[in-house]
Amino acid sequence: MARRQTKNRTGLPRLPDIPSHDALVSFACVSCNARGFVRVGLELLDAKTAFESAEWVCENCGFVHSRDSDLPFEHWPEDLRDASRVATERFWKAFFLSATEHVESYWKQCKTCGRILPFADFSRHKDWGPLERQMECRACKAVINAKLNPKRSKQQLHEASSRRRIADLLLEGENEQINIDDLFKRFGGKCFKTGVDLDKADRGTWSIDHILPSRYLFPLTVSNAALLSRSANENKRDQWPSKFYKPSELKRLAKITGADLTLLARPSPIVNPNIDVDACVERMLSVREGSDLAKRLAELKQLLVKYDLEDSLSDENRRLLGIK
Repeated sequence: MARRQTKNRTGLPRLPDIPSHDALVSFACVSCNARGFVRVGLELLDAKTAFESAEWVCENCGFVHSRDSDLPFEHWPEDLRDASRVATERFWKAFFLSATEHVESYWKQCKTCGRILPFADFSRHKDWGPLERQMECRACKAVINAKLNPKRSKQQLHEASSRRRIADLLLEGENEQINIDDLFKRFGGKCFKTGVDLDKADRGTWSIDHILPSRYLFPLTVSNAALLSRSANENKRDQWPSKFYKPSELKRLAKITGADLTLLARPSPIVNPNIDVDACVERMLSVREGSDLAKRLAELKQLLVKYDLEDSLSDENRRLLGIK
């Protein structure tokens, strides 16, 4: 079934000549080092196909990036620059591979500001084009949210807030204290997903990822914590690890943290089977005088039903919550 056409309620005009979902590849010109872009449309490139047929022209100097091109590195020996030689062939294979191998290597053009930006500068949107990214970059999205959020009803804001905090309330007391120095040491001071160096002192640039999301009632522990850049963590959000990390990354992640690789590699999420539901209930019901107990009870029962946790309750707590 075709996806229904979306209405623009963002408050920002969209540029009509920019395709909404096209992917672009980016390359540094081997002749002048200028940044170049190639629009590949709605299908990502296969590295082998790119090597065999691509002719990426640098708009700055006109150099053609193709398997048939000699390399322009005059300081190299001539036999390593000749397009007919094996060494040059391998250079071009690696060149096209690095630009097309991973979805994170691709770029996208923002539909509102028109800038061409890396994959990570767009928030995730399932089933939107080959990159599954939103039309607007994160910077433009911030402007949109500033305009739209005040228009949301109190009920909408409350429901969104409740969804975020109920699972966290259930996990209070389950989370471990994470030693930041140890975390940076385990991950070599780099974002696990992108490999970017992170500054421990600049807290706004990095995040601690719940590898198994708290949404599914997995607490933050040493074995369930990964070091990510802020943008990578925003991309992951509450995705199950196998939906965000590649298999090779999952294996490396399990080795670093001691996590259960079988659980990380599951194709679909599960609720934490080891969560002490009764202990969570006791914590959620430990409310201050003056709190809205009825509202908290309703939220708690909704969450227990959503996660099919009623059978894990003690008889006493089942009676307390009115669950039959």
